[in-house]
Amino acid sequence: MTTETNQKLVRRDAEEIWSKGKTEIIDEIYDEDFVLHDPSSPNEEQGREEYREYVETFRRAFPDARYRVDIELAEDDLVSLRYTARGTHEGERVTVSGMEMYRVEDGNIVEMWTNYDALGLLQQLDVLPSLDELTREESAD
Repeated sequence: MTTETNQKLVRRDAEEIWSKGKTEIIDEIYDEDFVLHDPSSPNEEQGREEYREYVETFRRAFPDARYRVDIELAEDDLVSLRYTARGTHEGERVTVSGMEMYRVEDGNIVEMWTNYDALGLLQQLDVLPSLDELTREESAD
């Protein structure tokens, strides 16, 4: 597989699976034994079905989610991208940035490392206080 082919394959994840919710694409582009490394997830996700559940969980929380690839770099079997995701959760509009690195083997994505601004997401949803709010609380004491 060429680097360009690998990039097109990875873009399908952001454009079709995450932005359009087409989880059936997972069977086409992900290896059966795919492994997801996500420090914000309590378990290391392994396999297509687990990844599908992972995506569907986010898509239920943010049904209008859209991912924009901001930067993409590729070399050999690795494709990295920086993205901005926007969506609405129970009326709250949020924007989150993140980075992912994919490893492609024999035309399938076999491994992905993801890291996104989970803290910022939780703060935008008012689950956790912002740094400004914490600072104001400390100065009021």
